[in-house]
Amino acid sequence: MASNPVFYLLLFLLVSLLFQSSIIVNGRLLLPLQPKPSRKDHVDYARWLAAENSWGMLSTISIEMDGAPFANVVSYSDGAPGQGQGIPYFYLTTLDPTARDIEKDHRSSFAVSEFPVGTCGTLDPEEPPCARLTLSGKLKMIPNDTSEADIAKNALFLKHPAMRGWPKDHNFQFYKLDIENIFLIDWYGGAKPITVEQYLQYPNMEKLASTSIM
Repeated sequence: MASNPVFYLLLFLLVSLLFQSSIIVNGRLLLPLQPKPSRKDHVDYARWLAAENSWGMLSTISIEMDGAPFANVVSYSDGAPGQGQGIPYFYLTTLDPTARDIEKDHRSSFAVSEFPVGTCGTLDPEEPPCARLTLSGKLKMIPNDTSEADIAKNALFLKHPAMRGWPKDHNFQFYKLDIENIFLIDWYGGAKPITVEQYLQYPNMEKLASTSIM
């Protein structure tokens, strides 16, 4: 069967289709789970950014630098692929400054960029058409043995399988950002007005999930 020319033709067409629907960035093959939305639907774009990214910059009020802001690169997930709820979940340890900071002050901001998704082309990450999203609010630990802890675990471990093997003696815990403010730049003209209610109650995630290529 392997020597059948029809087999190789079908294999070639499959690989070609895969690469046409993918984007190579810094040597990595990226497969967007959801199609890039229209820039006219700002809520759609914000939720897409939250769903497509896997890491971002989490900023807290530092207890070790007398209240100065401290930004940290962290992995996150807003839900299982195609089922994102827009709420960033994190897996953090108090051996790291970020988790220690919120023991005193929960105020936090979390920023993601379209650039790592691979859909900005040759644009600089700071150029407005290369969208960026900042979610601000309060970062809180999720109590163990709760349904939300199960949701966070499922969301994070599906997107970041390596987390399953992180050291148990580091006392990693699940956290979430309770969103209070949303800042989105997805085109020229300044930040786009989005309320927290609009963002969290966005109705079209099932539609987007149905068009997923994964």
